[in-house]
Amino acid sequence: MTGKLTIVGLGPGAPELMTPAVAEVLRAATDLVGYDTYLDRVPDTNPAQRRHGSGNRVEIDRARHALQLAAEGRNVAVVSGGDPGVFAMAAAIFEAVETGEKSWRRLDIRVEPGVTAVLAAAAAVGAPLGGDFCVMSLSDNLKSWALIARRLEAASRGDFVVALYNPTSRARPHQLADAFALLRQWKPADTVVVFVRAAGTAETQVHISTLAQAHTAPADMRTLVIVGAEATRLIERPDAAPWVYTPRSERGPQ
Repeated sequence: MTGKLTIVGLGPGAPELMTPAVAEVLRAATDLVGYDTYLDRVPDTNPAQRRHGSGNRVEIDRARHALQLAAEGRNVAVVSGGDPGVFAMAAAIFEAVETGEKSWRRLDIRVEPGVTAVLAAAAAVGAPLGGDFCVMSLSDNLKSWALIARRLEAASRGDFVVALYNPTSRARPHQLADAFALLRQWKPADTVVVFVRAAGTAETQVHISTLAQAHTAPADMRTLVIVGAEATRLIERPDAAPWVYTPRSERGPQ
């Protein structure tokens, strides 16, 4: 097989946060495959390039289409936002490879990393991920709420900073509040909670709260929520929003 498939992450939004390696893959590809919203972010610099857009909930179908194009000898770029390995298309591609045509296992498949939303959100407020942290999605489209609840408990009992993707949507407006209720069983009420909407873009909005008050803060699918560890703290500043950071040391500042 002479085809090639590269899974890329565009970064969180700002063009300058797309890596040069990803930009080169996009420029050279004969075919771009992805969710329409992400394809719209790719500059139209190659008039011979074909774009194959689709909806948000057809990841496996999209992955199989991309693999078939590569099997036909095309140079395919599969486009994700952020990093393609974080709740994105890299896992879908490899799931399709595992369950699909045996010949797909001989394809040249590569993953190019990108700046994921949790890193852009953390950078917007300081260093809340300075200690151990975990990343979860609150979407129950592909897993049960019972599993999400067990993982929230485990992360809380371990005193991890917890970063939450997909915190709420029109179809499940209650789940972020439910998550906060679970977290309050194991984390102190004054735990720092950060909401960053549209991280890594010119429209970034930041709201800092506590776990006791977090249920009153607005959030949507473009919001990344970071729930601190017990050591996570604020550094107050005159006439500016505080910085948020989690010390690297268990004992904190010396």
